[in-house]
Amino acid sequence: MERKQQEAILEAILFAMGEPVEAGRLAEIIGETPGQTEKILTQMKERWEEEGRGIGLIALEDAWQMCTRPQMYEYLIRIAKTPRKYTLTDTLLETLSIIAYKQPVTKLDVERIRGVNCDHAINRLMEFDLVMELGRMDAPGRPLLFGTTQQFLRTFGVSSLEELPELSALQVEEFREQAKQEAQQLDLGV
Repeated sequence: MERKQQEAILEAILFAMGEPVEAGRLAEIIGETPGQTEKILTQMKERWEEEGRGIGLIALEDAWQMCTRPQMYEYLIRIAKTPRKYTLTDTLLETLSIIAYKQPVTKLDVERIRGVNCDHAINRLMEFDLVMELGRMDAPGRPLLFGTTQQFLRTFGVSSLEELPELSALQVEEFREQAKQEAQQLDLGV
């Protein structure tokens, strides 16, 4: 298969899927090794950036996705009129941080760290497609396990969880203190 045809196939697949596709699956389809497929995709990405196209390719862990370039956002807003926008409150950010750093994690584990009920926060994060159910823990009651999504990676501009900044012990203690204060305010009916 010619290189031009391979690129066209990759472009068509990534466009039609609208979500990340594992490099291994793409390699099988175009009859190349995963390494060669990664090379082709990287060259396509670089060429599209040089050409200033409205779309680009991003690598998310071991998968690739076609997306619009950030520079096009203002134009997308104009056409969409009502872009999907959500606000991450401090409570949501704290809950998301715990899930991101401790995943896979149960709701009970998140609540132990925060010191307050996290049902609402986890549900909102799932609505925003930042958190998802990963399965069930092999323990009594089979509690759900939660982890972050690829949308989480895109939203925070990282290609893998290894790129997340490290938390210091001081930051963890600050999270606990803030959660205790929240719990006290809830108990007092503030």
